[in-house]
Amino acid sequence: MSSAVEVAKRKSEAALTTAKDIAADAPAAMQKVREDPKAATRSFLQTPLMQGALPFINGGAAGMVATSVIQPVDMIKVRLQLAGEGIKSGPKPTPASVTRDLIAAGKVMDLYSGLSAALLRQAVYTTARLGIFDTLMKRLTVRAEAQGNKIGFGERATAGLTAGGLAAMLGNPADLALIRMQSDGLKPVDKRANYRGVGDALTRIAKNEGVARLWAGATPTVVRAMALNFGQLAFFSEAKSRLKDSSMGPRAQTLTASAIAGFFASFFSLPFDFMKTRLQKQTRGPDGKLPYKNMFDCFKKVIAEEGPLRFYRGFSTYYVRIAPHAMVTLIVADYLNFITH
Repeated sequence: MSSAVEVAKRKSEAALTTAKDIAADAPAAMQKVREDPKAATRSFLQTPLMQGALPFINGGAAGMVATSVIQPVDMIKVRLQLAGEGIKSGPKPTPASVTRDLIAAGKVMDLYSGLSAALLRQAVYTTARLGIFDTLMKRLTVRAEAQGNKIGFGERATAGLTAGGLAAMLGNPADLALIRMQSDGLKPVDKRANYRGVGDALTRIAKNEGVARLWAGATPTVVRAMALNFGQLAFFSEAKSRLKDSSMGPRAQTLTASAIAGFFASFFSLPFDFMKTRLQKQTRGPDGKLPYKNMFDCFKKVIAEEGPLRFYRGFSTYYVRIAPHAMVTLIVADYLNFITH
């Protein structure tokens, strides 16, 4: 018993001594911060905890900046994908006609419908995908260098696919809320949900349709994210590596690499984005059934009823949405990584 008391007493004295040392060092630390705040910030950013967290923080911040800029284009893209559902022929909407109709109806602010959901999605999805990608790339690079090799396109592709798939599962509820909010204006007035924001949308969907419904369209969402990240992150990383020894400056290299990445991201992911939009927008009809059972059922029905080219309807709009978003995200993330390392 006495030995236990002695041990506790020694631990208490050690803790007290440590606390006194910290208190004694505090004025000096505060003085350093006052004299050179930049150095103090750099020192804080170099701690192991912050070095591990920065790829995630920078990725999320970059995605949110890009989404704020691109949101109107994304809204038009969704309206194009939902137009003429189940109809093979008939008038084909264009980005210009969709925009014109919104403006004519006095609904210019509808272009920003679902912005809160889009920002939440970026806070979850892009934070995770860029953070996971950067973390995986660092580990793969260390492993390759230990073996006397350089990291190749295969490793970049693996990192991009993995990061995209994991992040998409985490971000699916916010993605679903975004699609619901953007498509709400297409319904008759008496059937609109009129969501007040992303929190209201998530709460009502979970309450009325079940929590599992928040992961509706998860399969094409994950496949789309893997395809998009394969095109975006793998090709961006590969392009930057190849442009490293060119006559271009660092900013021009980043801009060119992100434009290349945007094209491949659009090409590989649009069909899956199309099916994701259809599956997430759908609600049960009067008979209690959903229009599509799953991604494969959606694929078959769109092929039969609307034709295979329908999957690439709005490619130009999608590219205008994906490429600038990819460019802004990758450029901002690149810059944040530069100033925080």
